[in-house]
Amino acid sequence: MKNELVARILSEIADLLDLEGVAFKPRAYRRAAEVVASSSEPIEELVAGGTHAELPGVGEAIGRKIAEIVETGRLKYHDDLLAKWPIDLAALTRVDGVGPKTAKLLYEAIGVRTLDDLEQAARAGRIHTVKGLGEKTEAKILHGLEEARAVEGRMLLFAALRLAEDLVAELRETGLFERVQFAGSVRRGRETIGDLDILAVSSDPAPAVAAFLTLPEVVEILSHGETKASVRLGNGVQVDFRVVPAESFGAALQYFTGSKAHNIALRRLAGARGWKLNEYGLYDADDRPLAGVDEDGLYGALGLQPIPPELREDTGEVEAADRGRKGRRLPHLVQVGDLRGDLHVHTNASDGLAPIADMVAAARARGLKYIAITDHTRFAEIIGGLSADGVAAQIDAITNLNKTLRGFHVLTGIEVNVQADGSLDLADEILAQLDVVIAAVHSHFRQSRAEMTARLVRAVSHEHVDILAHPTGRKIGERPPCDADWDAVFAAAAKAGTAFEINANPIRLDLSADLVRRAVDAGCRLAIGSDAHAPEHFDFLRLGVLTARRGWAEAGSIANTRDLAREDT
Repeated sequence: MKNELVARILSEIADLLDLEGVAFKPRAYRRAAEVVASSSEPIEELVAGGTHAELPGVGEAIGRKIAEIVETGRLKYHDDLLAKWPIDLAALTRVDGVGPKTAKLLYEAIGVRTLDDLEQAARAGRIHTVKGLGEKTEAKILHGLEEARAVEGRMLLFAALRLAEDLVAELRETGLFERVQFAGSVRRGRETIGDLDILAVSSDPAPAVAAFLTLPEVVEILSHGETKASVRLGNGVQVDFRVVPAESFGAALQYFTGSKAHNIALRRLAGARGWKLNEYGLYDADDRPLAGVDEDGLYGALGLQPIPPELREDTGEVEAADRGRKGRRLPHLVQVGDLRGDLHVHTNASDGLAPIADMVAAARARGLKYIAITDHTRFAEIIGGLSADGVAAQIDAITNLNKTLRGFHVLTGIEVNVQADGSLDLADEILAQLDVVIAAVHSHFRQSRAEMTARLVRAVSHEHVDILAHPTGRKIGERPPCDADWDAVFAAAAKAGTAFEINANPIRLDLSADLVRRAVDAGCRLAIGSDAHAPEHFDFLRLGVLTARRGWAEAGSIANTRDLAREDT
């Protein structure tokens, strides 16, 4: 799939146009990039069928540019913009505190072109000398660099999952394999992925390896042998491939899924019995095989319940899985099929790309039974959200729509802005008319810990707030989470009955898995929301489920696993 390439180029065009001060166009390119990136259909197939321009927010002009990227791998318009601005804008703008205008200023004033240039300038104290910037900006950039460096060269989970599944599907289509499965951190549902691991069973390893080496995505062969190979794909990702014996597949899958800490814990458990565990299998003291064909059998031989991949981080899962211990158990983790609805959905009434009817159709196609339309309030001019009159009009429209629906229901809602003092930007009498009220922080992310804690406690304690959306405000690799006393915020929310969202947007995944676990332990409810701004964005829900699973969350903790008749948000 070339979706990632197309989305990256369109997104860079948006940033470059922002840098030049062009109005309106950047938003159009950015929206098109989001739609292409989240589409489950390969963009090259849409181009071949001539339907790519029908994607929400694309249109004919951008559609022609997409076709050029798909056909040639590049775009002259993009190249021309890059020639005017020879800076790594995509990398620079990942840093909190650096937008296109700041990047332009830094380039023109002190010659910053790359992330390395930016870091050198910040550490040398040169940024605060630039007119229009200051020491606070310099400190913010230094902090933001840590976040950007942490994900440098890594893929977001959504892109990695799609890529891994595509590669596995292509290999299966060759008919050369009895089993093929991706492993590694993508199987565990980590937020970002460095590289991919694929394991396979084949009765004829040589042609199997050759099939892998000739996949269309491969641009460089790093190494290869009779049963394994390493390659680099066109997007720069390294993929390691191994053909293993059928009797070792389960052991290999467990080993290469990891994590390293989890594997060490299992080896320690095996060693305590005088056994040996490695990627080939589990063996007794006399090197007789005990398990290895499948993962469940391996865990069972060690006296453990099967441990889901998402939990394999050595954070108590081995102890909880011990069949011999009383009072401990693994959770019955939530699954995608448990979701009945989505409580965070936007339309073109604010910053979404499609009308309510299209969002309803997309949700129904994915088996959901209800959604809440939660467009933004008008907290910023760029959003173009709903006024009080707009909310009233949308309530009427949804009421009329529901009269025409069978087996599906649309809830009225809103995403209100949590202002700096924790108050909301919409009157209580309006909020009281809605089925679902989502509150979210959209600015002033760098308040002190005490200020942010008080702000969030006030928001979750509001009588009309049902869900706190993307609670920490983080954007992976771009903006760090806000600093707050989360135990205090969780306690206030549990008391008020306010749920915390697991925002499933690939760049958010907020709450993070560790905070999900803390929220559950504090007795808080959760809600998995797609934050859909286009029909394709309902596909993000699986990421929210993966994050919930990594946080040990069961279906009973998640509001939108319930049927609407039982829903009390």
